[in-house]
Amino acid sequence: MVKAEYIEIEEQNIFYRETGEKNSKSVLLLHGASFSSQTWEDIGTLQLLVEKGYRAVAIDLPGYGKSTGNFSDRANFLLKLFQELSINLPVLISPSMSGGYSLPFVVNYPEKLSGFVPIAPVSLANYQQQLPEIELPTLAIYGSKDRMVKEADIFVKLMPNAEKIILAEAGHACYMNATPEFHQHLLEFLARCLK
Repeated sequence: MVKAEYIEIEEQNIFYRETGEKNSKSVLLLHGASFSSQTWEDIGTLQLLVEKGYRAVAIDLPGYGKSTGNFSDRANFLLKLFQELSINLPVLISPSMSGGYSLPFVVNYPEKLSGFVPIAPVSLANYQQQLPEIELPTLAIYGSKDRMVKEADIFVKLMPNAEKIILAEAGHACYMNATPEFHQHLLEFLARCLK
């Protein structure tokens, strides 16, 4: 069962969906600009993660879906979210627009994560200088038909523990175009990161 609730961060209401036990190993899912936490329920990711024994938390980013507000310090927003929801060392999944949140978090607080799954994230150019220092296990996922697909090589070249997966015939929202393949690669990565 997916629980849907709000928390308050700096007087803004942040909506989230959660499955699994609080003490289970955690996965935090962000979303792209045209989507929300609902997406991860619609394509079955939340249900799959709880079936595999994980705690999965999907949020509506500030100003999207059912969440309010805007945060200039986006890394700090995620840090406060971790604290409010008692999320400990999750794997962070970050498609597209949400790279504006995940990438500053990854370069500033890599010790707060067990792994990182960037899915064609924006803002990569802003953080390339810091990436070689980040030893976090990383799985960059892109669709073969996404014009940003060449950026997958940047992660692999710059980050010592990064690998890439290119989903055939998939576009920018490749996790929606090739959901079974996405789920398979995600579960394999989680099994390595969340032992």
